[in-house]
Amino acid sequence: MASNWCKSNKVLVNDAVVKPSYVVKIDDEITIKKNTALFRYKVLDLLDKRVGAKLVENYLRDITPQEEIEKYKLYQESQRQYRQNGLGRPTTKERRALNKFWNS
Repeated sequence: MASNWCKSNKVLVNDAVVKPSYVVKIDDEITIKKNTALFRYKVLDLLDKRVGAKLVENYLRDITPQEEIEKYKLYQESQRQYRQNGLGRPTTKERRALNKFWNS
């Protein structure tokens, strides 16, 4: 998944597009484009192996501005309003009706 995000220019390190093979360094700022928001993280230390979720905060700091978080929450809410929870995928009939509505 991370490799695909790098290839589609959704991951930036120090405001530069990077390849999936890029090796991060201490004090690098990682920016991730997710839908309408830009999430920013600062590398505090490097790891030798995988760690549990509780230990991640020792190695990575979230420096995302509050307005970007609000923008992402607004996007999520608008997606939730588009289709009610629990209804799943639209049926073929519903999809055709939606396409007809959007294209007219």
